[in-house]
Amino acid sequence: MARIIVIGGGTAGTAAALALHKAGFDVTVHEAHPDSAEDIGAFLTLATNGLRALAQFDAVSAVTSVGFPLTTLRVLDGTGTELVRRPLAGAQDPLLPYRCLRRGELNAALQAEAARRGIDVRHGARLASVEDGPDDVTVRFTDGSTATGDLLIGADGLNSTVRRTIAPAVHPRYSGERVLYGYTTEAPVAGPTDLFTLIRGSAAAFGYAVSPAGETYWFARVSDDPLSAEELANGAPARWRDVLLPLLRKDATPAADMVAATTDSILVTNATEMPPATPWRAGRALLIGDAAHAASPATGQGASMALEDAVVLAKALRDAPDTESALTAYERLRRPRVEHNITTSGRISRGAHSPATARPGSLGGPGTTAAPVSDDDLVRQLDWDTNLWTMVTDSSPAGDRA
Repeated sequence: MARIIVIGGGTAGTAAALALHKAGFDVTVHEAHPDSAEDIGAFLTLATNGLRALAQFDAVSAVTSVGFPLTTLRVLDGTGTELVRRPLAGAQDPLLPYRCLRRGELNAALQAEAARRGIDVRHGARLASVEDGPDDVTVRFTDGSTATGDLLIGADGLNSTVRRTIAPAVHPRYSGERVLYGYTTEAPVAGPTDLFTLIRGSAAAFGYAVSPAGETYWFARVSDDPLSAEELANGAPARWRDVLLPLLRKDATPAADMVAATTDSILVTNATEMPPATPWRAGRALLIGDAAHAASPATGQGASMALEDAVVLAKALRDAPDTESALTAYERLRRPRVEHNITTSGRISRGAHSPATARPGSLGGPGTTAAPVSDDDLVRQLDWDTNLWTMVTDSSPAGDRA
């Protein structure tokens, strides 16, 4: 197998292309968006595990050229009292501290790195159909063009077209919260630029960080009914601010003042997740990233999990004796970890689990753990020089080896 088609040029797809290219495969990425700026508004945190994955395909410097590092987590209650303050995992490692950046910045940085390495990233054609044959797979696009390869990677996000060909009856489900994101340079509260603050408000969960340029990045998670597609498309920033402010003003924290100072940079989305046990593959097609295992954003692990996917997939295809064995090994290693993240994040979104109660040494998102894979096992899975197939077969019962 040499030719791999990747559908989706976001974090999962472009990272997979970079890792697969390093492993020696011929990869082409097809991104429907005309440029790299898809979903540029929402911000995210890359956790230590995400940075560790980036390091395996030599992309840390490309990504750390944007955004800013986070080294400390604090948690406040609704009175503004500090409940927790502790270092984030990786804070002492100059290569692995958490990073706060906009999703569009991450996508653009990865795509620029792919272009620098000569990886073909094609923009502007949307996937229409998939034809899986005995010897190869062919994809057709809405502009009439086609592409043929040995393996198709569906990294096309929450509303994946590739997933509809694998599991047409499976759809993302609402996880119980609306999530709002905002940016402002006018917030009255400043603070260290390496500090990430979570607030356990009485009516909303809130988090923020301040960039070195003095811009406050904030999010709010509000339990409510899901917004309709029309509301999501047509809601103006002023409307979301007016809805959110009364909830935040119930508490004595800086959250309300930050939102009040935000005039036009407010986005809103429904927090959604993929049901556990969703099929990931059929024939010559495999889902990765949010297309396979989207979780609510409560653990802050979406992008980092996608970067892990990229490394483990590339290593599985590099090390296993054949494609079927590689994909089986990949799913065996990834599914317990990412589905645990779906469950943990969903519990937080539904108010059943506090992020501040997780173990401090976790490789997961701010204050959370992405177990059940141990930190040591994850490091071994990601280490580029460790043979993944040997790891899988050594840990399998004798009768369970492929």
